[in-house]
Amino acid sequence: MDGRLRLFAGNAHRGLARAIGEHLAIPLSRADIGLWKNGETRVKIEENVRGFDVFVIQPTCHPVNHHLMELLLFFDALKRASADRVTAVIPYYGYARQEKKTSGREPISAKLVADLLTVAGANRVLAVDLHAAAIEGFFDIPVDHLRATPLLAQAFRRTIKDEVVVVSPDAGGVARAEDFRVRVGGSLAIISKQHPGPDATETL
Repeated sequence: MDGRLRLFAGNAHRGLARAIGEHLAIPLSRADIGLWKNGETRVKIEENVRGFDVFVIQPTCHPVNHHLMELLLFFDALKRASADRVTAVIPYYGYARQEKKTSGREPISAKLVADLLTVAGANRVLAVDLHAAAIEGFFDIPVDHLRATPLLAQAFRRTIKDEVVVVSPDAGGVARAEDFRVRVGGSLAIISKQHPGPDATETL
C-alpha cells in the first residue's frame, strides 16, 4: 500500500467495519458522525482525503432512512474534500425489494436510491446479494455485486452433517436456493406465496 487509501465507517455497523479494517490491516479513518439538536444528521471528515481512494462501509439497514442519509452526507463531504475516488461498501442495500412496480402509481425505490448515491458522489458501489440482479443496471457507475453463497455453503458443510433440504421462500429465490443446494447437497423445496397488501404475505 502507498498510503493513499482511507477506510471510513458509518454508524450502521461499526463492528463489521472494524473487522474489515483488521483483516486488511487498515485502521478506520476518523469522522464525526452524529445528530444536530433538530434531529438532522451531521457528518464531518476529520482526516485529509485529498487525492485518496476512499471506501465507506455502511449497510443501509434499520433505521434505513437514517443510515441512507448518513451515507449520502458522507459522500458529499468526501467529494467536497477532493477525494480521488469514493466507493460505497453496502452489505445490505435498503429499498432493494422495491426494484419494480407491482401496481400503478408506485415508485421504483431501488432506482431512486441508486440515483441518490451517484448524485451524492459515489464513484463505485460494492454490494452483497442484491435482492434482484437488475438493480446493478440502475447505476451509471461500476457495481461490484458480490455473492455470499460460496462462503456460506463452505461454512455450512463444515458444521452440518445431517440430511439437508434447502428451501426457497418464493419463486424469485429458486435460483439462489438451487445454487446453495448444489454446493451443500440435499434436496430443494419451494414455497409459493402471494402478497395481498403491503407487508402482508399469504402462503399458497
